[in-house]
Amino acid sequence: MSKENYEIVIGLEVHAELSTKTKIFCSCPTEFGAEPNTHTCPVCMAMPGALPVLNEKVVEYAVKAGLATDCTIARESKNDRKNYFYPDLPKSYQISQFDKPLCTNGKVTIEEDGEEKVIGITRIHIEEDAGKLNHNEFGSGSLVDLNRAGVPLIEIVSEPDMRSSRDAENYLRKIKSILEYIEVSDCKMQEGSLRADVNVSVRKKGAKEFGTRTEMKNMNSFRSIVRAIDYEAERQIEVLENGGKIDQETLRWDDVSGKTFSMRDKEDAQDYRYFPEPDLVAIRLSDEYVENIRKNLPELPESRKKRYLEEYKLTEKDSRMLTASKYMSNLFEEALEICGNAKAVANWLLSDVSRILNEKELEPEQIPFTAEELAKMIMLIEKGTISSAIGKKVLEELFENPRDPQKIIEEKGWIQISDEGAIKEVVMRILENNPQSIIDFKAGKDRALGFLVGQAMKETKGKANPKMLNDMFLEELKK
Repeated sequence: MSKENYEIVIGLEVHAELSTKTKIFCSCPTEFGAEPNTHTCPVCMAMPGALPVLNEKVVEYAVKAGLATDCTIARESKNDRKNYFYPDLPKSYQISQFDKPLCTNGKVTIEEDGEEKVIGITRIHIEEDAGKLNHNEFGSGSLVDLNRAGVPLIEIVSEPDMRSSRDAENYLRKIKSILEYIEVSDCKMQEGSLRADVNVSVRKKGAKEFGTRTEMKNMNSFRSIVRAIDYEAERQIEVLENGGKIDQETLRWDDVSGKTFSMRDKEDAQDYRYFPEPDLVAIRLSDEYVENIRKNLPELPESRKKRYLEEYKLTEKDSRMLTASKYMSNLFEEALEICGNAKAVANWLLSDVSRILNEKELEPEQIPFTAEELAKMIMLIEKGTISSAIGKKVLEELFENPRDPQKIIEEKGWIQISDEGAIKEVVMRILENNPQSIIDFKAGKDRALGFLVGQAMKETKGKANPKMLNDMFLEELKK
């Protein structure tokens, strides 16, 4: 039986660090990158007698995320102790939420090839992050850094509604986009601000019961998540086809080998021995509190997409792609304000900028140049100072060493040739060297003109004004 006879079932548990200034239960800063164990206090280090105090901003941000994902907001919830031992968890329990989370029964809509799909959200709850183990590269031990211990998280638990790695990527990108728009998390995956536990199982098509699932923990790269899901699904299918059975276990994904490796048995809820946190009171929210947050939600991706369709007359696809990332969308709006050409800005961002991001495996927020520098490059093309071909070179330079595009073209000698005499000289030389193209053009082969213009652009290293070249070639060919 081939893998086409199986269906993949995927659920994600997304952990997002909240952008609060202080931790969830103490006043230590949450800033990333400090020296180890400098952002700590008796509370987050679990010193005897130190008591937690809930950060109200954490509740507000969680409610914002719940409203933005169409969740029901609980008017009463509580914190619980999730008990497990690990060296980076100083209390030997994590304060989380179990049976009464803040947000339940939400959904988001993803899109693939023009088709929409609704992914259910089981719950969103608040919890504290654990510390971090820094492993000695020579394998002689590990050191514990508790700067991250107590940093506030929301965990967004999806329904098992995804059926491909592409679904999972689209869902995670949508969640990331929403969190960025409502400004509750910076979602910097490279810093661990957004990571996901990936649950994968397979079942024969048409089966109603889910297969046994495995879980891959703390994944913080879209590329790795896609590769890991595809590999793990194939592995499970192969095991089943060979008469084996899938063990419920936690796996480690190795990006170098492209394989998963067993770490431990997968825990169930009862293994954590949840019980209500005795040092914290229940969380009670008024209708007025929730509605006030709802009224003050910023513009969400869907609303901004609709505005781009109506206000800037962009295509549905371009609008969706631009608004998928708040950073990309803001870059578009800021550049548009300077140069005034929505179509040109959108084209550059969605073609060449996106291509370079893919090649360099970067996210939009890692774009090194400013909206002003992008807008200036577009205006140089519109003025005829440089051609679009040179614009591509300027863009590459902006990625490597961002600075004023005018300075770049002056340093590189890329200013467009628009001198009529100089262009005429190039045209005549190209025509003299390509007599067959003249014959082809007169025989009705329009492609001959494109070839001649291309040869002229090649000779001038892309610096000749393409419109002047085109017009001058036509003029000479019709003689």
